Amino acid sequence: MKVTIYDVAKEANVSIATVSKVINNKGRISDKTRKKVKTVMKQLNYHPNIFASALMGKQTKTVGLLIPDIANPFFSELARSIENRGHEKGYNLVISNTNYDSVKEDQYLSLLKQKSVDGFILASGFENLDKVQGLMKEDIPVVIVARDFPMFSVNAVALDDFMGGYLAADHLIKLGHQNIGVIARDLWSNRERLRGFKHALKEKGLEINSNFEYIKGLDHVQAGKKLTQKYLTSEECPSAIFACNDLLAAGVIQMAKELGFKVPEDLSIIGFDNTAIATIIEPPLTTIAQPIESMGKEVMDLMISVIKGEKTDKSRITLLPSLVKRKSTEAIKIKGKK
Repeated sequence: MKVTIYDVAKEANVSIATVSKVINNKGRISDKTRKKVKTVMKQLNYHPNIFASALMGKQTKTVGLLIPDIANPFFSELARSIENRGHEKGYNLVISNTNYDSVKEDQYLSLLKQKSVDGFILASGFENLDKVQGLMKEDIPVVIVARDFPMFSVNAVALDDFMGGYLAADHLIKLGHQNIGVIARDLWSNRERLRGFKHALKEKGLEINSNFEYIKGLDHVQAGKKLTQKYLTSEECPSAIFACNDLLAAGVIQMAKELGFKVPEDLSIIGFDNTAIATIIEPPLTTIAQPIESMGKEVMDLMISVIKGEKTDKSRITLLPSLVKRKSTEAIKIKGKK
């Protein structure tokens, strides 16, 4: 037999209104009563019918998160941070993996709208500007995370990717590297990182290795290996490579080893994101860190404030990257010197 809100109220010896306030996290209720009601809900295995609430114009306390690649540690760690913050605030998260596929993006947006989510968080890789504008025209709360749409007003929590790319180049230049390869996808965040990287090189009269091309394919490691092979077997073999995420950097390290290069003695490698993979790969990866935990909290807090109607003006929150030095980069060796 299905447990109802009436059963919970009876068992907890409170009114139905009190149970409703606990479910919706509203009203003045003592911590003792709130805890008691939640305990009874758990004991009775009671789950509020959020979709029935949506039909009555109430919030479902559910947010849709679209991410492009759950296999990328950055996105899985970001999703976990967002989910943890949502749980703290009484919100549920529905995660959809799009594989950078615009058709899947459309399908998930349509499906989640049917499920009456309160709003959408769209992660880096979501390139469909028209879809974002369409959601906003429908007055559906939208927050962009880990990228930005600077061409129009939208709520966003992003990293200063330009600065991240600049820091990567600056680190390698200070180590004496002048011939540097870059591995990147043709995405907004990677384009910004590349722009910052090129800016730092230009300040020193340098350019990136001429073998550069945007990689294709969903498998970051294999894509990273393929372009690395091109770099390291060419006449213009670089002394360092900047990979625009840690998974790409892992592919660089793998291919370098397969071709007999020692890291960092023969090839310095710097990644981006500072995910768990950066600490377990050998050698440990020098990388540009994104404040993933803070990013997740900021985007969920902003999402909730938009859902509640507390923010009428659009907010852009920009977080700063930082350099994390490990063992995959070192000063270039000048031939003839030890």
